[in-house]
Parts: sequence; structure tokens; C-alpha cells
Amino acid sequence: MKLPSFFRTIQAKLIIIYVLLILIAMQLIGVYFVSAMKTSLTSNFTKELQERAELLSVLAAQNLGVTGESAEESLDNLRVLVNNLFNINGAEIQVLDASGKVLTTSKPSHADYVGTKNTQTVVNRALQGIRDNEEYIIDEDNIRKKVVAKPVVNDGKIVGAIYIAASMNELYDTMERINNIFISGILLALGLTAVLGVILAHTITSPIKELTRRATAVAEGEFHQKMPVLGNDEIGQLSKAFNYMTSRLRDALAQNEEEKEKLASILTNMSDGVIATDDTGAVILMNRRASEMLRIEEELDGGTDIISLLHLAQEEREILRQGTMHSTILENETPEGDTFLIRVTFTPIHRREIGIVGTIAVLQDVTEQEQLEASRREFVANVSHELRTPLTTIKSYTEALEDGAMEDPELGPKFASVIQNQTERMIRLVTDLLHLSRLDSKEAQLRKQPASVMEMLEEVTDRFSFQMQERGIKPTFFVGNGVGTAWVDRDQIDQVLDNLISNAMKYTPEGGTIAIEARLNEEGVLAISVQDNGVGIPKKDLDRIFERFYRVDKARSRNMGGTGLGLSIAREIVKAHGGAISLQSELGKGTKVTFTLPRHEQGGDGQ
Repeated sequence: MKLPSFFRTIQAKLIIIYVLLILIAMQLIGVYFVSAMKTSLTSNFTKELQERAELLSVLAAQNLGVTGESAEESLDNLRVLVNNLFNINGAEIQVLDASGKVLTTSKPSHADYVGTKNTQTVVNRALQGIRDNEEYIIDEDNIRKKVVAKPVVNDGKIVGAIYIAASMNELYDTMERINNIFISGILLALGLTAVLGVILAHTITSPIKELTRRATAVAEGEFHQKMPVLGNDEIGQLSKAFNYMTSRLRDALAQNEEEKEKLASILTNMSDGVIATDDTGAVILMNRRASEMLRIEEELDGGTDIISLLHLAQEEREILRQGTMHSTILENETPEGDTFLIRVTFTPIHRREIGIVGTIAVLQDVTEQEQLEASRREFVANVSHELRTPLTTIKSYTEALEDGAMEDPELGPKFASVIQNQTERMIRLVTDLLHLSRLDSKEAQLRKQPASVMEMLEEVTDRFSFQMQERGIKPTFFVGNGVGTAWVDRDQIDQVLDNLISNAMKYTPEGGTIAIEARLNEEGVLAISVQDNGVGIPKKDLDRIFERFYRVDKARSRNMGGTGLGLSIAREIVKAHGGAISLQSELGKGTKVTFTLPRHEQGGDGQ
């Protein structure tokens, strides 16, 4: 049976335990006290009867055993002793002769006993000379009595016995009154104990109830709760511990919130995408970068699976389910149709005694890295190809010379000339590569100084004037107002101009024009351009025109002696000066290359 809620509280348990302890203690004390009191009263009662019987036996010894005329007088004396001197309230005293016959009795209602024999055991024992004779009886009126018998001895001869049967009702009445007083005391003590128990339990449970209320408030997020400390007892120490706990909990939650904010900020602003899943593979967290990579614009619901989100292949799914750390490359497309690559690294999350509880997927955009790797491979292949062609030619012609061509007056000089041309081609290639390497590693120090833009353009035109005349190409140049000087490394810029004009001449037909201009653009920056009306460049090649070894018409460029590095070197030199280079071209209509330069040193005044 379920107890009422009150009896299951600590307060009720304390009261019940307190009352039961007092009740048990009072009961133990009462049993011991009543038992001791009963024993004492009974002992005193019996002792008093024994003493009276002893005294009466001494006095009666002089009147028993008398014969003749004195016998009647002795019997009267015995009656006086029994009825007056030794009369005990509620007791019967009998004087017996040596044969056990009753000579006199103190109880008038038992006068008919005179002359009859008393055959009780205690009487028989007394007549046999035994002095300690007593027994407890209940008579026919259901009255409890104490019976004592003493022998009467005269001159060493047993001449009779004294028999006393005293009622113990008064003794038991006294015991009953004592019991009633004790029970009343117990009830009063229990009542007071219950009241004190309630007060005591309240003083204990009241702080506990308050602590419970405040602990519930803390559990609901109210961390400002503080218990009053009313003492240094256990309750006070518990209150101190609670206050310390709430303080530490508040600090821990504040630190946790701070760490959470830091983690959220890191996840939001990190360059890699992060996706977290639970043990079933459902996505539970995804940062902004991951959403951008996967082109997800709306927030995912809780049931989105990472396998379907990343469109993983079947073998990748099996590895992911096994909880093994691994990486994979995914291909995605931009809205413009461009392909980009994402490396996804899966790391399982383990918890002791549970196993795998989730997975962290880190997404990295490796498109540029793969492009750089592809460019590196292509660069190595191009360098190898560019060197292999002249080396193969040199080897072939050298073998021909060794086989006797050297002795031939026509072939010998011709083959030697080819070997020399191929050697010069390799030297130009290696020189350009070394130049690019120094520019990439920032080892090529620029020696900047003010240089006249007009003078630079005139000199570069003069350097190529003979070649232009041979092909009938007409050069023009224009310098805008306010151009003046530029703060540049003259040798490096001359190389840029030489490369651009050389390229323009290669792809401009006879009778064409090459225009060289220098002017200030809308932003006030010096812009130099070289424009031809040659064959132009296809639109599909414009994005790669500045790549190293890239040629639009590979066979024609190689035949013209180009290395495919001119525009790359020009771009690096312009970038080293802090400028930019661009190219506009239309197939069949010509090409225009424009680069910008600083007009003065940083912090100085230019002209």
C-alpha cells in the first residue's frame, strides 16, 4: 500500500523516529522501574509479614504447650495478641498447636476454623521446624494473598505454628496507581516529544526545502541563487557548499559559453568547411564555409544525411560506416559551369565505452592547389620538351659531323651553324628561366630611379627600327600630357618593352603598324601600351596567354625562336614594380598589351 506523501517526507520520518525513540526509552525505563518497584514492594511486604510472624511466634511460645487451668488463660492471651496487638489490615492470623489444629484466628468469619487442622504445605513445613515458609495464593474470592508460616519453639520443642495469610490487593492497587502515573507521564512526554519533534524537524527540513527550491531554480538556469548561511553546522556547511557550487557552476558555464562563442567564431570564419554528424550520419552542424562550398543557401533540417549531402560513392559510404579516418576528392560545379575540387577528410569521434558517436568532415577547396600542381607538371613537361628539341637536334647534327659531314665543305659549316643556333636557343631558354626564378624568389633587386618615359619609348623604337623597315612595319608612338618621368628599373622595363614589341612584330604582317602609347589613365596612373594590327589571339587562349611556355601557335612560335616565357617575364617585372599588365585581343584584328607603372618613389614627388 502506498503511504500518503506526508509520511514519505524527511520531516515525518524525523518526527516518527524521534517519538519512537522516546517511546522505546520510556518503555524500557518503565518496565525496569515497575519491575523493580513491584519486587521492592513485594519484598518489603513479605519481610514485614516474616518479622511479625517471627515476633508473634516468640510471644506465642509462652502460651502454647500450657495444660491445666492455665491453658484457658493462655488461649485468651493468644486471642488478645492476634486480635489486638498483631492485627494486620486485610490479613488473617492463625495460631496452631503442634498438631496443626487452629487454636485462634484473627478473622471472625473464619471462627468455625477453630479446632480444625490447617493442612497447607507452609504449615506442615513450619511444624517440621522449617522457618522460611511462604507462598503466593489466590483464594476462592479471587484475592491474591501472601502466606507466611513460622514454627513456635519453646525450650527447643516445636509447640505450634503461626500462620499469616495477608491480602496483596493494596500492594497491587499501589502498583496500578504507579503504572497509571507512569503511563500518564509517558503520554505527556510523547506529546511534548511530538511537538518538539515537529519543531526540530522543521529547523532541519526548512533549510533543506529552501535548498531544494534554490537547486531547482539553478537547474532551470537561475545561477544567481545563494543560500543564507545561518550557522556552522552541517546545514550551514551544506549551504556554503551550495553557494560555492553555484559560483563554480556560473564560472564554468560562463567559460563554456565563451569557449562556445570562440568555437562558433572559428567555425564561422575558418577557410575550411566543417560538417559534424551524429552516430547515424545525420548532419548536426555545418559552418558557413561548408554551405558556400556545397552551394547550400538554406538551413538544413535535422534529418539530412551526410552521404546524400556529399553524393558519396558506394565504397566511400562503406568506409564511412566503418568509422575509419580517410580522405576523398569531390568534384562540384559553379553556377557558371566551372569545375572545382573539394578534399573531404572524415574523422570519427570516439567516446569511451560507447564507440563511435559521430563524424567530423573537413572540406578544403583544393582547386587552386590542384591547378598549381597541374601547372607545375606542365611546366616541367614544357621545360623538358623545350630542352629536348634542341638537344635532339644538336645530337643528330653532331653525330652527322662525326660520321664525315665535317669534311664536306657545304654540310660542315651548315651543320655547325644549326648546332650554334640550337645552342643559343637553349641559352636564351635557360636565361629566361633563371630570370623568372630570380623574380619569383624576389632575388632580382630593382634599381629604381627616375626615367623619362619619352626617352624610353624612343630608344625602344630605335632598337627595332631596322627590323621594322625590313618588314615594312610602320611604328608610331604617343606620349600624353603630364607623363614626364617614371620611377623604374630602366633595364627591366626595357626588357618588357622589347618583349612586347618583339611579339608584336612576330605576329604583324608586312606593311602593318605598331602603336606605342604612354598616357595617364582616369586614376592618374601611368599606362604604357603596345598595339598591333596582326593576327590576334583566339578568345579561348586569352586567359592563359601569360602562362609560362604557353603558345597560341606552338609550331610558328618555336620556329620564330620564341621560348614562350616573354609575357610571363614581362608580367613578373611589372608586378615587381607594383603595377599590373593586361591584354586585349580580337582574332584577325590585332592585339593590345597595356601595363601600368609608378610615376615616383613611394613617399616622393613624381613628375
